[in-house]
Amino acid sequence: MWCNRSVASVGEVFALIRGRGEITRTEIAALTGLSRTAVGARLAVLLDSGLVKECEPAASTGGRPATQLSVASDAGIVLSVAVGLSRTRLAICDLAGAVLALADIDSEVALGPDDLMPDVVKGLDVLLQDFPGATVYGVGLSLPGTVDAARGCSCGSAILRGWDGVALRPYLAALPSIGDAPVVLDNDANAIALAERGDDDDVLVVKASSGLGAGIIAGGVLLRGANQAAGEFGHNKVVAAQGVPCRCGDTGCLEAIAGGWAIVRTLQQQGRSVRHLRDVAELATDGDPEARRLVRDSGRAVGAGIAPAVNLLNPAVIVIAGDMAGVHEIFVAGLRETLYGNATAEATGALLVRPATHGDRSATMGTAKMVLDQVLSVPAIDALV
Repeated sequence: MWCNRSVASVGEVFALIRGRGEITRTEIAALTGLSRTAVGARLAVLLDSGLVKECEPAASTGGRPATQLSVASDAGIVLSVAVGLSRTRLAICDLAGAVLALADIDSEVALGPDDLMPDVVKGLDVLLQDFPGATVYGVGLSLPGTVDAARGCSCGSAILRGWDGVALRPYLAALPSIGDAPVVLDNDANAIALAERGDDDDVLVVKASSGLGAGIIAGGVLLRGANQAAGEFGHNKVVAAQGVPCRCGDTGCLEAIAGGWAIVRTLQQQGRSVRHLRDVAELATDGDPEARRLVRDSGRAVGAGIAPAVNLLNPAVIVIAGDMAGVHEIFVAGLRETLYGNATAEATGALLVRPATHGDRSATMGTAKMVLDQVLSVPAIDALV
């Protein structure tokens, strides 16, 4: 919340411009309490840095139209690496987080980072050839499961055992264009939450793909938990999965009956030719009754699984992301049955359930935003200029 005071720094003025998208000098002065001279001095620094640009004048209500200011999104780029269990997506984004280039790698994460990360570096190097001379502000890297952001590695993940404790920043240092740019690491569901929160301060993002996870935004703050393990609800024990083996090595996990990998396993045991949840989603969309049943049953199990979280957090919105977003209506039909039956009326009365706005680009865009929120933060801009 901005208040009238005359000590707003260059970084705070930049944050205001970034948050508003477009804004005039007069509006900046009104929101910060800075004098016209002080606003001009701070904007001169930002304009000289190339991070801010002047846009077409706003529509006039009489008199000379005011010039708008916005972030110069083409002043640099960030690299995004969203690692998934069956697909890793690489992207180059501008300073507004818009995707400029994309590439996919078929992931074999079980083989460990020594197998995948060199391919990631090669893929990024190819994408960067179309952006010669561009300033790389940072690299975002998202992983399924728990991460240690400070050490830059996966940490105790039940599904990334070969990655546990392996520092990932050194792999990316092989890209000469990165230089001293930071590498920012986080969980994939957290990244999706950053991309999908919109204007809401209380959002529960459910990533339903091969595995299950959640990104939690409460009071406008992304909750990571004491050990960065918030949202790992896929390995909650549920009665319906009692005795069913999970890929984590335990039994009775929600994922064992509702995760995409479990659905694929069921269909493969029936002799169906499917390799990934995306194949199942395609079958369900085409009207295959068994695929539709399994997707809806998964929704029912997930709805029951997140009902306690809805009671505890009282989100305004639940966002369905991941590959299940491709069969949103079928999945959510099952989810609503058990969610509304197990959560309180107070918590669900005005609850909105919607698919991810950015589709299969959510993780990519959120991973880029992780970097932008760090390198374009108030302290970072103040230090830069």
